[in-house]
Amino acid sequence: MTFWRAMAGGLELAVKVQPKSRRPGLQGTVTAADGPRLRIGVSEAAEGGRANRAACAVLAEALGLPRSAVTVHLGQTSREKILHAQGDPQILASKLEAL
Repeated sequence: MTFWRAMAGGLELAVKVQPKSRRPGLQGTVTAADGPRLRIGVSEAAEGGRANRAACAVLAEALGLPRSAVTVHLGQTSREKILHAQGDPQILASKLEAL
């Protein structure tokens, strides 16, 4: 079981965002009640959507995508979110497996 799934036009990724992290960036996977999630640490606080934007930027950089290609699909106000990365699902999946 993985933290992502292919869909038309990209991938959906289950993530857990850690605002005000001392170590920003991708931090491996964590097990949640509904399955594994990718943990993303951001230095920004969870105020005004800053942590959401930072999490999208971290994931976009890791996948080699522009920041606008990664958006929050579900969980705007929760630490556990579903992010959508636009692009070729096969190429993005291979990049995720290489992380």
